[in-house]
Amino acid sequence: MRSSILPFCCSSAIRIFAPYCHRIRFKNMTTGNLNEPPSKSVNKIQRILHSNSTNGWDKCWEEGFTPWDLGSPTPVLVHLNNKGSLPKGRALVPGCGSGHDVVAIACAERYVVGLDISDNAIKKAAELFSSTPKAEHFTFLKGDFFTWSSAQLFDLIFDYTFFCAIEPELRSQWARKISDLLKPDGELITLMFPIDDHEGGPPYKVSTADYEEVLHPVGFRATQIVDNELAIAPRRGREKLGRWKRTALQSSL
Repeated sequence: MRSSILPFCCSSAIRIFAPYCHRIRFKNMTTGNLNEPPSKSVNKIQRILHSNSTNGWDKCWEEGFTPWDLGSPTPVLVHLNNKGSLPKGRALVPGCGSGHDVVAIACAERYVVGLDISDNAIKKAAELFSSTPKAEHFTFLKGDFFTWSSAQLFDLIFDYTFFCAIEPELRSQWARKISDLLKPDGELITLMFPIDDHEGGPPYKVSTADYEEVLHPVGFRATQIVDNELAIAPRRGREKLGRWKRTALQSSL
């Protein structure tokens, strides 16, 4: 994202689009398009949202204007996968967008579910990756993270630019849903971004304390929190990698 964060939506836009806006993932919103300034990207998305009050984000995908989408796997996730540091079994990527992170960590030992509320995002992911050799090891599903349920629990959940996209008052609900979907011994990995003091959103500012405030009550404690040295250049210094597990007491309940 960019070197200085610009509020993504004006207050009126947040009120209009809050029911949809809080469930959308921001991959590269603050950098905008590589060929235009951040403010221009933000303004263009606001125009799309204002003219499409019920499906604005889907319209962005339809028009191919998705500056939050990195267009490639998250570097630190690839690094963790390459060194064998990710749990095997079943993994979930909420707000998966075009699916690059899903495919990057999918393998014979790990089945990955990519979930997104945008139908066009899911279609885009399927177009990009349905014919890859890894296709049997992942799936893309359209759904609302907050109401979606799974018949099987997950060993890993990876959250990046999803927490910062939801309205702050929904963060406790996010934590409870994480707890519901994760196995007792499963792991939550969060890339905490944007860590700064800007006002408004989305993306909303975050801090380690913001995660602790909602994850501690549902039994999670951080096993590691470090600066993300592999963050893309515009985000460096404003992003931390957090790894979370349930405490032994909570896991036994």
